[in-house]
Amino acid sequence: MAGRRGWGGTPPGSDEEASNRIVTAAMELIGTKGTAISIADVAESLGVIRQTVYRYFPSTDTLLRAAAIAAVGGFLDGLAQHVAGIDDPAEAVVEAIIYTLDQAPRIPQLGIMLSGTHSHAEGITSDEARVFGMTMIRRFDVDWERRGFDEPLLRELVEYQLRTMQSFFISPGSPPPSEVELRGYLRRWVGSAVAALSDRSR
Repeated sequence: MAGRRGWGGTPPGSDEEASNRIVTAAMELIGTKGTAISIADVAESLGVIRQTVYRYFPSTDTLLRAAAIAAVGGFLDGLAQHVAGIDDPAEAVVEAIIYTLDQAPRIPQLGIMLSGTHSHAEGITSDEARVFGMTMIRRFDVDWERRGFDEPLLRELVEYQLRTMQSFFISPGSPPPSEVELRGYLRRWVGSAVAALSDRSR
């Protein structure tokens, strides 16, 4: 097939495989360089020309978004396990924030998203971050509609949750709070706000 010469001597057998290998290469580069990478960097790591990468991803931003989505898949699975069985909105939000802050340093794409330093997007208010937030909150075992959270209110909650995580990620405190201290703080301030909305709606 055209556009697949190089590839370190092992060209992919399909467009899907080619796309996956490009995303994997981008993820590996992000892990070492952050998002300050280019299509040329990814092409060089794969042993192909830039036009080959452009065939599948028309811009660096498009490729970074694909890499971010691929990278957080495992995180979302872990989050779902962490909050499994919690049907209280306030407690689920608190535990999700704690889990995310713990995992962010281990997942460069997630950390960059929360820190707002993404050089190809608008950080915490980007479409990428909002989609991530909605995907995350939908993994909770919470009946949001029954608890009084319609779609607009849920989107507001996602933004509030993202901004809260961003603040702790950028400035965790000196010294950073222990998990017990952080959980208590979040329950008092974030949890109480979520609970008040849920109680009022009922």
